Amino acid sequence: MALDLFAGIPVNDFAAALAWYERLLGTPPAFVADDKEAVWELAKHRSLFIEHRPEHAGHALHTVFIDDLDAMVTAATTRGVHPRARETYANGVRKATYEDPEGNELSFGSAPL
Repeated sequence: MALDLFAGIPVNDFAAALAWYERLLGTPPAFVADDKEAVWELAKHRSLFIEHRPEHAGHALHTVFIDDLDAMVTAATTRGVHPRARETYANGVRKATYEDPEGNELSFGSAPL
């Protein structure tokens, strides 16, 4: 079965969100659909997008698992974006949670070391 993921984050201030997610993710979007939507391809067939939807802004909760959590956190920190929280679960899984200026949460997790 083929699998594509297109995860959305509703925002109120599109321009501010675009700048913040560029800093967090370390790259401009793969494409900007229009003046209300921008898309980052995190991996083949796995995309994250922001969309101007003020009535829903601040309610997204997404977690993306990556190979090197420490490198991602360090890189985001050098770009001025810091995690709101860092956790290590009893099974060793680690997670760094970022909160955009509108309250949306985007977390990055990693398998135990």
